[in-house]
Formats: sequence, structure tokens, C-alpha cells
Amino acid sequence: MTATAHLLKLTARPEGTPSVDHPRRERLLRGNPMRETWNLVDEGLPAGQVYCGVWRCEPGHWRIAMGPTERELFTVLDGRCRVHDATGGFEEAGPGEGIYIPPGFEGAFEVLEPLTKTYMICE
Repeated sequence: MTATAHLLKLTARPEGTPSVDHPRRERLLRGNPMRETWNLVDEGLPAGQVYCGVWRCEPGHWRIAMGPTERELFTVLDGRCRVHDATGGFEEAGPGEGIYIPPGFEGAFEVLEPLTKTYMICE
């Protein structure tokens, strides 16, 4: 998708067909959850890229690593998740709550209940 000059509303039930994938096998800690992504914005920035959309996932747990300039802010619409840091701490989020994941973050993402979230990733 390209840059747009109109407003974009994100909903828990977006139209269209999502891209479907699973976490890479070497990152799996538990399960093999199906992930559906409706990436509604894929736009170049003066110094990077921004992605924005709706993401849905089945329960599971896998390792994540943000790149040195990559960051994500997401808000949970339905379900529950935890983002675990490398030192054993975590933040849990449910409907109406969000988590910011900073550049260079390493840890794990755990879906506790079927999850739907909106997200914005900048790199």
C-alpha cells in the first residue's frame, strides 16, 4: 500500500484477505500459532518505513527481536498477551491496553487468548 491523504479507521474485523504466517520454527517456545495480518499502511518515511494495520493470532509463545531502529506500538482490541523481556520481566495487555516495544528489544511474545490488535511499526 502507498501513502494516502485520507483518514484510515482500523477495526477488529477488517475487510479483505489477510496475509497468513506462523512464527519461524527456530523462534518457537510453545505452539505454532497462525497469525493473520492486514497491513493497511506500508509507507516510506524520510529516514525509514512505517507499517500499520490489524493483527490477529492464536495462542502461542515465540522469541522476538526488534532491529536497531525498529519500534512498535500496539493496542489490544480482543484477547490477552504478554511481552517478555530478556531479564524475565513482562508486561501483559488486554482489551483497551497497549504496549510500546523499543528499538533493539529482545524477548518473547506470548498470546494467552486469541488476540486481535492494531499496530504501528516504524523503522
